[in-house]
Amino acid sequence: MSHLKPRSVAELTDAVLSGSHGPDPRETVVTSAFWLYHTTRLAGSKDTYHTHYLLLRAGSSFGACSFEAGELTPDFCENASGQTLDTLLRHESTPVRVAALDAHLARAVPHRDVVSAEPVTLPNGTPEIRARARDAAIAGLLDIEPGAKVALIGVVDPLVAAIRDRGGVCLPCDLNLRTTRWGEPVTDDMTEVLGAADAVVATGMTLGNGTFDLILEHCREQGIPLVVYAQTGSAVARAFLSAGVTALSAEPFPFSQFSAESTCLYRYRAGGVSVSPIEEGP
Repeated sequence: MSHLKPRSVAELTDAVLSGSHGPDPRETVVTSAFWLYHTTRLAGSKDTYHTHYLLLRAGSSFGACSFEAGELTPDFCENASGQTLDTLLRHESTPVRVAALDAHLARAVPHRDVVSAEPVTLPNGTPEIRARARDAAIAGLLDIEPGAKVALIGVVDPLVAAIRDRGGVCLPCDLNLRTTRWGEPVTDDMTEVLGAADAVVATGMTLGNGTFDLILEHCREQGIPLVVYAQTGSAVARAFLSAGVTALSAEPFPFSQFSAESTCLYRYRAGGVSVSPIEEGP
């Protein structure tokens, strides 16, 4: 297996196809594929979250990628089962490639088998209880000093609150939301929040929409922490720990919103993640 850290998702995919990360993807067959459209409105919120997922099962692991409406239709699944991961890693659709890459890496090294991963049990209960526990675990990966500006790329209201409760100033960015539940404006311009941020928290959906590499490169160049909270693409994001990603909350399928029972996520740290406000120039 290769010990070289990838610089981009495409570079990681090429390494997998060359056999550098785990078993030969030509010999791994997808046993099931499913397309999900999921909506959520948490109690007290006026916003409904609309999320689309592609999931591919390979052996005992699932690979997942979220995507924008209309980017992939349900009939993709008709012929996906029985395909090899090698074939799907070369597919023209980015969500398909990411889901296949996630399935391969999750199968090669399951989160549950990583000694350095910290398991966090989310309690049973309502969506609100579980969402707050999940987002507190994510925000807990940042040691935020008062006034530090945290770009949140992919907005969920409990995570906005969790960042704020730890003293951070949240800079929310999302392609589909215009305000938080408290009326704070949400920009759809990622460069706007990246340019002002002392740290970045990004969702795994950035893997599906192609912005992950841009965020990764920005954080590397600026030397600022990048925390990824990933349900979809969690094994992909893990490959970039110490290569731009400083911490990761990885939540393999079934995701917390699909169950009312206790489930587990895994927290990874590439090192201490302490965030202070960047001093302004004269």
